[in-house]
Amino acid sequence: MNRLTTIPLDRRAARAAASCPASIIPSSIAIVTDAWHPQVNGVVRTLETTCEVLRGWGHRVTVISPDDYVTLPAPTYPEIRLALTAPGAVGRRLGKIAPDAVHIATEGPLGLAARAYCLRRKVPFTTAYHTQFPDYLARRTGLPARAFWPYIRWFHRPADKIMVATETIRSELREQGLTRLAHWSRGVDLGNFTPHAPPPPEYAHLQGPILLYVGRIAVEKNIEAFLACPYPGTKVVVGDGPARAELESRFPDALFLGKKSGVELAGCYAGAAVLVFPSRTDTFGLVIIEALACGTPVAAFPVPGPLDILTDSVGAMAEDLSRAIDAALYCDRADCAAYAAGFSWEKATRHFLAGLVPLARSASQPDYAMQPDRNSGSMHSPRWRSPRS
Repeated sequence: MNRLTTIPLDRRAARAAASCPASIIPSSIAIVTDAWHPQVNGVVRTLETTCEVLRGWGHRVTVISPDDYVTLPAPTYPEIRLALTAPGAVGRRLGKIAPDAVHIATEGPLGLAARAYCLRRKVPFTTAYHTQFPDYLARRTGLPARAFWPYIRWFHRPADKIMVATETIRSELREQGLTRLAHWSRGVDLGNFTPHAPPPPEYAHLQGPILLYVGRIAVEKNIEAFLACPYPGTKVVVGDGPARAELESRFPDALFLGKKSGVELAGCYAGAAVLVFPSRTDTFGLVIIEALACGTPVAAFPVPGPLDILTDSVGAMAEDLSRAIDAALYCDRADCAAYAAGFSWEKATRHFLAGLVPLARSASQPDYAMQPDRNSGSMHSPRWRSPRS
């Protein structure tokens, strides 16, 4: 198995952070995202943990999310709430915050509003490519993925930097003409995800090997490929989503445990023989490194995410999932845990900081001296005047 190394990207991010003068490291950061609680997915966990680390380092982080607005359920996926905002509402919020750096995490309504404001006000901003959006929409609509790439190119092209998690995704975006890319890896909570986490009581009488899926139960996750796999043992599904009822009905021999978090989730990983990762639309796969941290090897298709993370010693990839599962069972669990220890949230957050593009400070205003906005009387830096609309 050939692993696409991310070492050059890590070094690039480290050099960028080291060369960034302390005077322009953003102390105030605005993150705009359409993905937030109560959603349970890798994007939300990544943003939540990144915010936690940044705040622990003393940064002021404001998250603009659907929590701040009236929302409607997304078509075919009611668990995802889409924000309904008045014209200019997101821009006014950004103007009031006056952050040193703006990061737009998603391509939804809030991301669109923040993008429009930043372009109109000539405010630099970064974006992130968290999901294989064209493939995701293709699975949900039946249209070809190529039909959605023009929107992705349009949305991300004005960004000063587009943050990506892996070399494979970097290459795919370059092929689409998106070249201003920055590396932003992912981490795992090594204090929670350990091989010593107690397995759930439901595992006690299951026929082994226990084959585990963790994540959203939705069509784009390709869970059916896992549940239909003929490999012997017991299949366990942890998570929830719009496809759960149908899959539970079609695959009665599988055990569906619902949402789990914290130590309970760690125990689900630690007690399983293999984590099966059937998705073809993820850009990374946080559950992969969570499972590895618990000593559980991973079986997956040879697609972005697994291709960038897995090595022969911690997992296996094949177009035939049964072959991948069989090979993964031979991996040493101690090797899996040791390998996952290299993924820390502190390291990933340093990548994020290095990728941000702060507003340039002028010599006459080294501390972002705030000036009154003539229209409102509130205090803003010159480039952060609130829009009138």
